[in-house]
Amino acid sequence: MARIAYFDCPSGIAGNMCLGALLDVGVPLSHLEVSLAQLHLADEYKISVEPAYRQGQRGTYVRVEVVESHPHHPPHRHLPEIEASIRQTQLPERVKTWSSDIFRTLAIAEGAVHGIPPESVHFHEVGATDAIVDIVGTCIGLDWLGVERVFCSALPTGGGTVRAAHGLLPVPVPAVLQLATARQMPLYDNGIQKELVTPTGAAIVATLAQTFGPVPALALERVGLGAGSRDLPIPNLLRLWLGEDCTTNVPPTPRETIALLETQLDDINPQVVGYLYDLLLAVGAVEVFTQAIGMKKSRPGLLLSVLCPPALIETCEAILFRETTTLGIRRSLQQRAILDRQIERVETPLGQIQVKVARYHNRVVNVQPEYEDCVRLAQQHGKPLKDIQQMAFRHWDGSST
Repeated sequence: MARIAYFDCPSGIAGNMCLGALLDVGVPLSHLEVSLAQLHLADEYKISVEPAYRQGQRGTYVRVEVVESHPHHPPHRHLPEIEASIRQTQLPERVKTWSSDIFRTLAIAEGAVHGIPPESVHFHEVGATDAIVDIVGTCIGLDWLGVERVFCSALPTGGGTVRAAHGLLPVPVPAVLQLATARQMPLYDNGIQKELVTPTGAAIVATLAQTFGPVPALALERVGLGAGSRDLPIPNLLRLWLGEDCTTNVPPTPRETIALLETQLDDINPQVVGYLYDLLLAVGAVEVFTQAIGMKKSRPGLLLSVLCPPALIETCEAILFRETTTLGIRRSLQQRAILDRQIERVETPLGQIQVKVARYHNRVVNVQPEYEDCVRLAQQHGKPLKDIQQMAFRHWDGSST
């Protein structure tokens, strides 16, 4: 059965609260410290761990103290530098992938707030040394526990203001709101006028959580409590529920982060759209599609949508700005479940046809002949396209060549 981690956040979530909950649930501090040492930042911070009591309940409090006086302490870091630092380690691959994805999610959110590309974001706050420790350390802990699926509760909004590098900001801070919008996180007001959800905490669950809401069906093994720094009217504890999925023995479908770019157009030559499709697909977009919509002043228009890997957001946006009349592009990150897909070659009396075969847990659920191959044979032999497609189905026997 799949190992599940559920972040229960009645008083919010922050990076150090995640670390505290993971240590409290059983992750060895020594394993965390040795793994984090691979980032070569050990002389920039100190980790202290202590029991903490919040409204009479005991939890684990983690403080990541940055050594500001360190002579080589950088004033800020950028996303490429952080990603490179993570890649050069010998950490497990999924730890590196999770960590990089979280930082990219955070960079996209901060970039959207400030109107700059993710690679240009100065990580003076959310990417400072303590946040690197919080994010990479959380991924190390989840990996050590063997967690396969992450879920999260709805998040409290908090309220009031908080002082940040850009001055006094309202709570939730803009980056948290951007993350909540991108992942459609359910939010609610618990009446506490404090910053309850930090950008680091929001980015962790925005990236790793499959869904937000009630606890999934699980056979609960243990609960870890990560303490926040303040005393609140309710226990300031992040509760990490750890257990086994008790609903099914079917392993989870692989998931990946995908970017959705959207813009609406009402003043573009329709001939440009087909050309645009080819350009975007050529640079690596996963899918491009349009929908007919009604726009202001009753003008008919198109909603243009582009699905692409997060690393290609800037490339695809550059094409959209250059080739269309749009003045703005919306971007969001989404999680998608993906089936295992393989290309198999089918020999027919008229020639070879490639067939795309999709499997769900090793069971074939979809078989589709490649359109271009079928068109080629239909034109060569003067046959209807539908006859070529049916012939491919008849000759496919389920064995790869």
